[in-house]
Amino acid sequence: MNTALILAGGSGTRMGIDCPKQFLTVRNKPIISYCFDIFQNHSEIDAMVVVVSDEWRDFVEESARKYGVDKLCGFAPAGKTRQHSIYNGLKCIAENCPDTDIVIVHDAARPLVSDKIISDCIQGATEYDGAMPVISVKDTVYQSKDGKTIDHLLKRSELFAGQAPESFKFKKYYQIHNEVTDEEIGSTAGSSEIAYRHGMEIRMVSGSERNLKITTIEDLETFEAILRGEI
Repeated sequence: MNTALILAGGSGTRMGIDCPKQFLTVRNKPIISYCFDIFQNHSEIDAMVVVVSDEWRDFVEESARKYGVDKLCGFAPAGKTRQHSIYNGLKCIAENCPDTDIVIVHDAARPLVSDKIISDCIQGATEYDGAMPVISVKDTVYQSKDGKTIDHLLKRSELFAGQAPESFKFKKYYQIHNEVTDEEIGSTAGSSEIAYRHGMEIRMVSGSERNLKITTIEDLETFEAILRGEI
């Protein structure tokens, strides 16, 4: 059984707006509903759990009903950090979808993920302990401790930018969260980071430039342009 864990607890503060970005309406439809459509219609996804703050839960439930989403099997509260939110979602899956073999962690603010990326992540987590989509880094990357002068030049051919969804063998991933400290969960920046640190073998699969995360106004404009067929 494959369960998608949709993260919709972000506040969207970097966009300078009152409404979290995943709930903005684009072409008469909330951004999260574009994400729902993809996982609802994917043949390898059996269930979905959504992490969302209490104040937006009714909105998410209504959106799911409106657009015919019937794979939802539970909701989890947003945590104080992204990884805490993931842990809350894992607990919900353990309770409501206990037969889950693979969990696919995705951001509601990535509404253009392709079926192929999802399938590749599921396959990767079947063959390995987990998988994540990546894209090559195009620009030269420098390391600087003080943000003012260059300390080190990194080898671009060995650098990759991670995307979502990130997939994991559910029991292994959940067990790690049950065993580590709250501080380690809070200091984790990416879903695969904590898995890698604790010995899970994570496969990289091909991501896509179109699989953008809507974080800024410019990202939102790009998403709208893609929907209009201009990109």
